[in-house]
Amino acid sequence: MNDAATTPAPTLRDRALAYAAAGIAVFPCVPGGKTPLTANGFYDATTDADRIHRWWSMRPSANIATPTGAPGFDVLDVDVRPDGNGWHAFHRAQAAGLVDGWVRAVLTPSGGLHLHYPGTDQHNGSLRGLHVDFRATGGYVLLPPSFGQTKAYSRDYQLIATRPGPGRPLDWSAVVDLLTPVTVRGGLRQGIARQREGGDPTPALAAHVARQPEGNRDNALFWAACRAAEAGVQDFEPLVTAAVSAGLSEREAARTVLSAQRTVGEAARPASEARPVPAAPARL
Repeated sequence: MNDAATTPAPTLRDRALAYAAAGIAVFPCVPGGKTPLTANGFYDATTDADRIHRWWSMRPSANIATPTGAPGFDVLDVDVRPDGNGWHAFHRAQAAGLVDGWVRAVLTPSGGLHLHYPGTDQHNGSLRGLHVDFRATGGYVLLPPSFGQTKAYSRDYQLIATRPGPGRPLDWSAVVDLLTPVTVRGGLRQGIARQREGGDPTPALAAHVARQPEGNRDNALFWAACRAAEAGVQDFEPLVTAAVSAGLSEREAARTVLSAQRTVGEAARPASEARPVPAAPARL
């Protein structure tokens, strides 16, 4: 008798435990979906085998999710939806050499793609009209063989390719600069330039932050706060208020503004005072 034919396929619990053994923290999501089953969502992610065993013993069909960003991995998400897909935008970024460096490629249930990169402290972002998303600090993704189920499809996430590590982090800001229409960027920058002539770019920056949809709010706030810090702005409260009106919590907004101020401050350090650049995160 063929032993392979009688060996049961690994369960979702088996796969979750295997991820944890490889150092990838996981947590359960609803079967067929992305909603966390734990009280604190991705903050509950763990590599503790006993806890993982309990979670999947209670919900054997729970999907497997992991937080994104350092010390794990970042993810570029090429989405496919009824109103369009991200493949054209992805191929533009690929032709420009901006998406190399990934270490794993996952086919998503919609027919899209997740590319895994070494984790960073970049912020989540979304180019909604182009159907391209980025998940890093503060985000999470589902892992194979999680199952995606909608009215349009019922398929699992499939690992389709791997590359030897350590890979290279994705520069999301460079992707945004390439793919964002010049007219949009130009109009915003002209508005900021006009405000700078009057001495303060904050109103134009705050207006930009307030218009952001879910998925790009934190990224837009970080960008705006960097521009404000570079212009010597002292009062960042209008940016925090704009971010809160767009949907961020006051704590999240304040933390992002502080991160932007520190980033600009580090960039302005004389070379003799610059801190050592940390090594790229090791591949999981």
